[in-house]
Amino acid sequence: MAESGSWPSIRTHGLLSTSALLDLFEVKGKERLTIETQCRSESITIRHPVHGSAVIRDQKPLHEKTLQNLLDGMSTEDYYLMLNQKTFFWTRRERLERLLNARAYRKRSHSVLTVDTKALVTKHQASIWLSHINSGAAIYGVGRRGRYTFKRIGEYPFEEMRKKKKDKAIVELAVDYAVKDISELVIRVEEWIGQNPIRTIWERKS
Repeated sequence: MAESGSWPSIRTHGLLSTSALLDLFEVKGKERLTIETQCRSESITIRHPVHGSAVIRDQKPLHEKTLQNLLDGMSTEDYYLMLNQKTFFWTRRERLERLLNARAYRKRSHSVLTVDTKALVTKHQASIWLSHINSGAAIYGVGRRGRYTFKRIGEYPFEEMRKKKKDKAIVELAVDYAVKDISELVIRVEEWIGQNPIRTIWERKS
């Protein structure tokens, strides 16, 4: 799930984490510190003389006070920084649809990328993390979290999670910093409004 209209930039530069995007746009100092270590209640637009503009998405589902009560061994600032250094993928379509149908997003257009999971894991396995919770949401006061939330593929307790959560054993897949070759891994790019795809922006040729 990406900002509407962002596919041309993603295709050129790759799928970038917030930190990678700030590097590309040469954002430094206090502005960068604020973006990386504080909760974004609204999306932020950044600009660059060469790269144009880009939107850093909001973090509305991360309720600050709730998050504080869920963290183990980390400050909220450290947690936001950890998230901002990763790119994220939903592992189940239903999670994507639930987010796109949330009140804050359902009337807006979004770009949705469908990725070849096998190719992604084959190329980036050493940089991949798995999570059993939605790390970007802290609404209902459940889901304790910290640095242990993310585990490498070989360390992930898949069988244990599958016994507890069945086919929901893995909620998120994250990749360190950026997926620069995302254009080689994408199967389809669509524009969605709410839970409904309304047009295909790009599709891999068979």
